[in-house]
Amino acid sequence: MIESAPAPGETADDAARGAPVLVTGASGFLGSALVRAFRRAGHPVRAMVRATSPRTTLEPDCDIAVGDLLDPPSLAAALDGIAILVHAAADYRLWARDPGELYRANVEGTRAILAAAQAAGVRRTVYTSSVAALAPGTLEAPSDERSSQSPATAIGHYKRSKTMADHLAYEMAAAGHPIVIVNPSTPIGPRDVKPTPTGRVIVEAAMGRMPAFVDTGLNLAHVDDVAEGHVLAARHGRPGERYILGGENVPLSAMLAEIARQRGRRAPKVRLPIGAIMPVAAMAEAAARLTGRPPFVSFDALRMARHHMFFTDAKARGELGYSARPWQEGVADALAWFTDQGMLQ
Repeated sequence: MIESAPAPGETADDAARGAPVLVTGASGFLGSALVRAFRRAGHPVRAMVRATSPRTTLEPDCDIAVGDLLDPPSLAAALDGIAILVHAAADYRLWARDPGELYRANVEGTRAILAAAQAAGVRRTVYTSSVAALAPGTLEAPSDERSSQSPATAIGHYKRSKTMADHLAYEMAAAGHPIVIVNPSTPIGPRDVKPTPTGRVIVEAAMGRMPAFVDTGLNLAHVDDVAEGHVLAARHGRPGERYILGGENVPLSAMLAEIARQRGRRAPKVRLPIGAIMPVAAMAEAAARLTGRPPFVSFDALRMARHHMFFTDAKARGELGYSARPWQEGVADALAWFTDQGMLQ
């Protein structure tokens, strides 16, 4: 069994260097960036994917483990010989016809993989939580890692499920398990295959299909910088601590204007009150229940938009050496990738 602590005279950073890593959710947007980041850092990486997951974002020579978070034998096999677990698999949807799917993946799946890592003697786990598990801040007073919220106050099933999973990981770390929690903000950039809700905004705006906006804001970070932050957390993070991996706090109007500038379009000028879009969300959700395809706008998304999702990553910068490039580069890389994929025709 792999030792759960560094050898005598060995630092946590020494123990982490070159250690075998398992990345869950490896075929996803952040997951594929994590596989690349840990491989660049010199780690042998095993990528865990579901049998039905597309693997187009993974490099051809990647070590693949087919598994499911709710299938214990597949978890044990994937974790065999692994020293560092990076648990990034999650169901990132702001609307689901069956909300129970979000809780099964994000809460029960996290519980299962953390228990399996403990049984396998994994030295360190980096759990990918989200700023969704934290109370939002403002431009003048952005939230930090101390802004934990309860599941009861989280808006919508996605945020509630991620908050519950964040608390679960925190409680296990407090009980002595070597778990470091990272809370990414809003990653943007290449290989957003589904795409994510934010990626959909970039695509729609790039196509000129967002003529108006609401008064909200996001913390934007390049997905590859967020992935590098995970490597730093594996090497330097303190078990039981949370680290926000973010970038810059950006009003939605500024994000849409930058997308328009890069695409040679006019930026939207009309700001709509959120209440005016509620009837649109009602129709979109009704259609989604019939078709199974996610709505572009939902009630939960609009309720979230009432708050500016502004955060500070000062702790990660100070303790981990984390840094993030300008958010406009993330927009440019996202647009280039979506163009290459034929998604901006």
